[in-house]
Amino acid sequence: MDTHIVAAGLPALGWALHGGLLLRRLATARRDPLTGLHTRAGWTARAERLIAKHPDSLVLLVDLDDFKAINDTHGHAAGDAVLTATARRLSAWCGRHGIAGRLGGDEFVAIITDLGAANLFDLWSALDTPVTHNEQVVPVSASIGSCSPGIMPVPTLSDALSAADTAMYAAKGHGRRNTR
Repeated sequence: MDTHIVAAGLPALGWALHGGLLLRRLATARRDPLTGLHTRAGWTARAERLIAKHPDSLVLLVDLDDFKAINDTHGHAAGDAVLTATARRLSAWCGRHGIAGRLGGDEFVAIITDLGAANLFDLWSALDTPVTHNEQVVPVSASIGSCSPGIMPVPTLSDALSAADTAMYAAKGHGRRNTR
């Protein structure tokens, strides 16, 4: 065997393994370790592509109501159970027509491309269902704001998120457990 070939191939093999490891770490960084949802960076990249293809899509911002009280009353493990249940419910609602993400804390986002499949009452009902953790029933509720980028002069994700945020806080202003 020619030692020149082996000597040239070893660094290439090392760089290939290193590149694969870096790609795997990047993919892991784009997923929230608790919920498995896309993080802000991963979700934003996908959502921007969806808006480019479907400007009439619907962008949602979801904020759990009184989440601090859940952690204070039932403990952080119960809070984690509520976050994972919320992620599961939001992902199920999006189905194959959209994607969900977790911005951080108790704040989630979603984009759905098929407005016919977007029944916000169904989402609100799913998110308003209590979670059972260690035989304790933990009440859960959420406020939801939404915006369709297609109604804006320039359909951008950041503007749609800003409008959804405004709508969500308007919903909270009318009492928790609301949708706007």
